[in-house]
Amino acid sequence: MSEQSSVQKPLPTHVVIIPDGNRRWATDRGLKPWEGHEAGAQNTEKLVRKAHAMGIKHVSFWGSSMENLQKRPFQETQALLKIYTNYFSKLCESPDIHRDRARINFIGHWEEQFPGPLKKILYKCIESTKDYDQCFLNFFLAYSGDDEMLLTIQKIAAQYGNNPAAIDASVIKQSLMTSELPPVDLLIRTGGEPHLSAGFMMWDIANSQLFFSDKYYPDFNENEFVLAIEDYRNRGRRFGK
Repeated sequence: MSEQSSVQKPLPTHVVIIPDGNRRWATDRGLKPWEGHEAGAQNTEKLVRKAHAMGIKHVSFWGSSMENLQKRPFQETQALLKIYTNYFSKLCESPDIHRDRARINFIGHWEEQFPGPLKKILYKCIESTKDYDQCFLNFFLAYSGDDEMLLTIQKIAAQYGNNPAAIDASVIKQSLMTSELPPVDLLIRTGGEPHLSAGFMMWDIANSQLFFSDKYYPDFNENEFVLAIEDYRNRGRRFGK
């Protein structure tokens, strides 16, 4: 082991989880797809508590892509929206959120895609935690990274079309849906398929460490999460040096 890699790194500041495998977890157990999503939501509660207990400041979850909502069977989509309603209602009232002063953010096209009652709950989560700054809990809902980058380019072109020399990395970052989030240090994908999807956070994960777990998301428990964090901390990074 090299001298550089033998020194354990600090905790990641921003961890993103792509919770894949809920439907396959359900299929293996003879359950309906939405029962896998429900099990995933219950697991998210546990992982949020664990991440905060470990001192990780930013934790983000990809809840659904635009394609998830548009292409999956109607019954499954309706069940997923009901799970969101129940989960975020509970999250908004959680004593842990207010004790830890955790700000809740939602990123994506959820305002266009979600029904009014669910949007009302999400607005309540945002409003009741907007002044918190000790830790940050981010959910990507009806989100596509390809779409985000396309909208970002259009926004920059409209503003800087006559002055392209003014466009730098900070302009790009400020124009993203994720403008308020720090770069991703560690991206975790569960489900046993080691790939990225739909350009997810393509700007923010440019220098991320990646961790792919064979566990389906409902089985990716607190111990598995700790193993992923320790794996990150034990990796050496050279950044071109």
